[in-house]
Amino acid sequence: MVSVLDSIIHGVREDLEQRRIAVGLEEIRARAAASAPALDAHAALSAGRADPQGVRIIAEVKRSSPSKGELAEIPDPGSLARAYQSGGASVISVLTEGRRFNGSLADLDAVRAAVEIPVLRKDFMVDEYQFYEARAHGADLVLLIVAALDDAQLQSFLTLTHELGMEALVEAHTEEEIARAAAVGAKIVGVNVRNLKTLEVDVAHYSTMARHLPDDVVRVAESGVTGPAVVADYAAEGADAVLVGEALVRDGEPAEALRRFRTASLVQEH
Repeated sequence: MVSVLDSIIHGVREDLEQRRIAVGLEEIRARAAASAPALDAHAALSAGRADPQGVRIIAEVKRSSPSKGELAEIPDPGSLARAYQSGGASVISVLTEGRRFNGSLADLDAVRAAVEIPVLRKDFMVDEYQFYEARAHGADLVLLIVAALDDAQLQSFLTLTHELGMEALVEAHTEEEIARAAAVGAKIVGVNVRNLKTLEVDVAHYSTMARHLPDDVVRVAESGVTGPAVVADYAAEGADAVLVGEALVRDGEPAEALRRFRTASLVQEH
């Protein structure tokens, strides 16, 4: 049985081939080399547990998802990103996958031009071309999904990411995937509480997995945020940063919502 993740990656590879035809590998490498230096995403996300302003937030520009369908129209992703920045976001995540998330590299371009904080290209990275493409379009951080890559790919892509001056958010869902992320030297590790193979969400899963995270990595809790209480729980379990998408794009006042999330994380006593 083909999982949701496998189905998405199949489409990603097909769409990638069309972009590769339009802009060859050597050209995209040249564009990456000519781009402005990447911002320090690791520094932006570090020490979120000790931040007097609250846990760091990776705020996401996300139009649609496979599980929920259309979330928001977002006619001006740059304007939304500026609202996130004013609300205290540390990083802006931009979905660039088109078939299931209705994202694009144009969204990445618009956000990069609009904000002065690091930008994450959130996509299903399965080919070296995509890393040069990310850097060429101004990404400072890329997503590496452990479940989508074998160990050799994970190591190779992490090395390439760093060679290009970017950081990688290495996403895991299981104890075994966390161990694989640690084995290749991941510095930023996310625990996704949404199972990408079934799309089921279990916010308690972060607590279960957090105990297996290395002490020296930036810890990111991903998915499942429905309100400030979930952010507070993630922070209480040691998350340095929390990735929030749907709850922000559906809120009419995203900057204020983001401030509420950060403030809630300061109240961590149980």
